[in-house]
Amino acid sequence: MTPSRIPQIPVVVLAGFLGSGKTTLLNHLLRNRAGTRIGVIVNDFGAIEIDAMTVSGQVGSTVSLGNGCLCCAVDASELDTFLETLTRPSARLDVIVIEASGLAEPQELVRMLLASDNPHILYGGLVEVVDAAEFDATRQRHPELDRHLAVADLVVLNKTDRVGEAERERLRATVAELSGPAAVIPAEHGRIDPELLFDPALRPDGEEMAGQLSFEDLLRQEECDEHEQCDGHKHADHLHAAYESVDFTADVPMDPRRFMAFLDSRPEGLYRIKGFVDFGAGDRDNTYALHAVGRFLRFVPRPWARGEQRLTQLVMIGAAIDAAALHEGLAACRAEQEPQPDAPDTERAMWGVLRYVPEPAREGDAEAGEAKVDVPEATAEV
Repeated sequence: MTPSRIPQIPVVVLAGFLGSGKTTLLNHLLRNRAGTRIGVIVNDFGAIEIDAMTVSGQVGSTVSLGNGCLCCAVDASELDTFLETLTRPSARLDVIVIEASGLAEPQELVRMLLASDNPHILYGGLVEVVDAAEFDATRQRHPELDRHLAVADLVVLNKTDRVGEAERERLRATVAELSGPAAVIPAEHGRIDPELLFDPALRPDGEEMAGQLSFEDLLRQEECDEHEQCDGHKHADHLHAAYESVDFTADVPMDPRRFMAFLDSRPEGLYRIKGFVDFGAGDRDNTYALHAVGRFLRFVPRPWARGEQRLTQLVMIGAAIDAAALHEGLAACRAEQEPQPDAPDTERAMWGVLRYVPEPAREGDAEAGEAKVDVPEATAEV
């Protein structure tokens, strides 16, 4: 099996009804990107504020934000064209965020991403932003909100500073019930930790490492000065309280069937899983890179390097997750004893994993096929 060598850029869909705080959240990500190059696709019309720049109905335009990031205003029908533009190596982007129209059906955008033939993109999740102060009114005015929440991978309960504690808990419980297994993150002014959505870029060539404070650093300090709770620290330092990150390492192979059963029954609130899995005799030649976000799951095999220690190493990110239970569940996935590689059951045990592996590249073709993905039923019905 030939692993895909094509770099892939996660694409995050940012949705929510008008006034929920999508653009505020997006501006926060751009200000706290820590060197990550973000491509922004605005699927909307009219005046959209992106930091100091205004895109006024310029559908079909691409504008540099001056910090390594790019912004496009597009019609949904042009999505594939602009994804092709933003995923070119010359753009050097690390993540793409699609800000959906306040009246858009986000599951349509998700469907387009999952069906895309672009080998350079990887689904990064559907983030639904909800206005806590106007939730009941919005739900009454737009009953389709329930459907949007049902297919979200992450829900940001925004503007929680505008409601009391009891109301906050009621809203959180209601949103959690409507969104099922999705993680629910409370936020004020759209401030969430960017690492919930994407990994910080590592640039060994020294880019973005200026010795003086950048404009973004000054903006973050100004943001902290406006909020007394920062106490002189960057506000991003306080955003980790809304979610948890759990690490797991095993030096014995994982049983493929047990591991897939764990993934199929992963607990509510577990938003992202990333890392590498050793399936032992199931595939002696490869370690399997795992990318899971919400209901999306993908494995990509990679040959073991010479002398590389054979480990399973995972990072799990979510809200209100039980770290001890996750460790216990994963520990139970370890193979009790190594099966024989040529045993018939060994190959069958890997079938569940291989369902989520991109189809092997055709001989002489540089592009691998798309992974087989279970699309949420609510999305498929649209």
